Amino acid sequence: MPTALVRRPSPRLADGLVTHIERTPVDAELAVRQWQQYVDALEATGWTTVEVPAIDECPDGVFIEDTMVVYGDLAVIARAGADERRPEAATAEATVAGQGYRIAHIEEPGTLDGGDILKIGSIVYAGLGGRTNEEGIRQLGAALQPLGADVRAVPVSKVLHLKSAVTALPDGTVIGYEPLVDDPTAFEAFKAVPEESGAHVVLLGEGRLLMAASAPRSVELFKGMGYTPVVVDIGEFEKLEGCVTCLSVRLRG
Repeated sequence: MPTALVRRPSPRLADGLVTHIERTPVDAELAVRQWQQYVDALEATGWTTVEVPAIDECPDGVFIEDTMVVYGDLAVIARAGADERRPEAATAEATVAGQGYRIAHIEEPGTLDGGDILKIGSIVYAGLGGRTNEEGIRQLGAALQPLGADVRAVPVSKVLHLKSAVTALPDGTVIGYEPLVDDPTAFEAFKAVPEESGAHVVLLGEGRLLMAASAPRSVELFKGMGYTPVVVDIGEFEKLEGCVTCLSVRLRG
């Protein structure tokens, strides 16, 4: 049964960090409704969701993907690149351990955010940039290499995280909005999309792609390729550089 970890938004969501965009007002109540619709979309496509305990004192806690990297039966608990986000990891670690995963940790001086990690089969691309440093990537490689992973650092300077710039289709093709991708040639196969948020997909199985409502042209592009977009409005989270990938940790499926 495919399972995803999620965490309810903090009432302080509007105080979340922004780095590459202008701050705009966030409607925390609307965000809760959008988060619930996101969870409902996962469950409607056969996923089981497991809720990590809320952490109201951390505005960015809803972006649960940043707390870990899951590969095989191992969960590598991240050490956030932003100091104020480090308290988010403890309850996420306890929850994923409760799902039966082995645990490893990124240790000081390494920093790593889960949003900087893109897994395509045995290749694990790690975004080297503002939130993830070389030591964090080295430690991740040491943890995953025994499981057969090939960890490759790629540059990230134009967006918050690697997966703010690129994700991948079920066939392994990396997709991205080219003006925000540092080096498209770093990937074995790359396809440009017409909108920034069109670069963000969550693979739900059976050719279904969880996507943001803010990318209608990309939705049509992927329909034409034979995929089935599952569209959700996450506009309040996009104001904080969030996207469909960072609102969950996909454990199986």
